[in-house]
Amino acid sequence: MGVNGNRTLASLYDLIPASNLSVPSRGKPFNGVNKWNRARIVAKGNKVEHWLNGFKVVEYERGTPMWRGLVAYSKYKKWPNFGELPQGNILLQDHGNRVYFRSIKIREL
Repeated sequence: MGVNGNRTLASLYDLIPASNLSVPSRGKPFNGVNKWNRARIVAKGNKVEHWLNGFKVVEYERGTPMWRGLVAYSKYKKWPNFGELPQGNILLQDHGNRVYFRSIKIREL
């Protein structure tokens, strides 16, 4: 499902696949199944970064023509202004498998 891995760990789900932007030759820094991975999402205005185990794996800017193009070709196209609100709820998702989360923190920078 999805395109080029855009529905995998640390990706912007169904829009942008995660890859190691810090050290491309290393691949995505995944610790493996049954091990903890550390994720961090940093949003400053419309600029957003996803980090996985200390490495930047996705970056994008909401509201740009590129952003709107990605949304237009995704399952989110039916929601007007998807991802462009200045604030809102977070979503933790799974696909019916056992998932564990710990130490979730949200803070204003």
